[in-house]
Amino acid sequence: MIVCPNCNHPNPDGAVQCEACYTPLPATTNCPSCGANVQADAAFCGQCGYNLHSAGVPHVHSPVATTVTPDVPVEVPPLVPPDPLLELLQPDALGISGSTNSHPPSSSLPPTEMAVPPVAPAQGAVAESSPPEPMPTVEALPVVSGQSIPTPPPLEPPPVSEAEVPPPAAPVPTATVARTQLQQVMARLIHVQTDRLIELPQNLSVIHIGKPNDRIPPDIDVSGFPNSEVVSRIHADIRVEGDAHYVEDVGSSNGTYINNLPLLPGNRHRLRPGDRISLGKGDLMTFLFQLA
Repeated sequence: MIVCPNCNHPNPDGAVQCEACYTPLPATTNCPSCGANVQADAAFCGQCGYNLHSAGVPHVHSPVATTVTPDVPVEVPPLVPPDPLLELLQPDALGISGSTNSHPPSSSLPPTEMAVPPVAPAQGAVAESSPPEPMPTVEALPVVSGQSIPTPPPLEPPPVSEAEVPPPAAPVPTATVARTQLQQVMARLIHVQTDRLIELPQNLSVIHIGKPNDRIPPDIDVSGFPNSEVVSRIHADIRVEGDAHYVEDVGSSNGTYINNLPLLPGNRHRLRPGDRISLGKGDLMTFLFQLA
């Protein structure tokens, strides 16, 4: 079976278009693993889960040579105790200059005279005449302890006496809708040439259309209609599946036409209200399908 991608209607294998919505059906192929029938554009098989895109040449990983670290012993030289004479030769080995290096070492040579630039008078003397500015005061912030403030317990509502308790509301009655018997869909055919109405039998799943014969007696006998000579004794069948009605040709001599298009043998057509069914060529025996 081929499932229609538009309406999910199951179609027989080999069908080109959907019987229900006439959508072109996708091409199918066989799974290389289990042989199941899958769509040509499917990625995985619905039966065995085989990845259909991995059917090409498998990827071969090239071997990678592993790197082996040579086991070479590492020689560690023996520890030599430091020489105390070498430590004394280091600058400031005894820590005499102090912790800071900002002062340069003193020299025994006499100092060289250098021109000293004139020192500008300090502005502090001018500032002494002005009164000192008061220091800004900083307001002390309240100290908040790290302990959390306990939350007061919720207030319980006062007890209500039984006299004050309102009576429970009566449940709203649910409106029950009486189940009415569903009306069965009535299908019928209208003969175009004579405007005669034919009700389709409701107790049959397969309705045979033709003329009296010894093999399959017709459920709809058209021998009394004009131009009945174009209709075969076993001409067409109408199959009922739920609310759907399908018509198919069962090997007639002059063929069956739906809306002036030939119905190929082995295929069936889902009938819709207003479809035109012609038994034989020339549109001489024509019926209109209707639902009531």
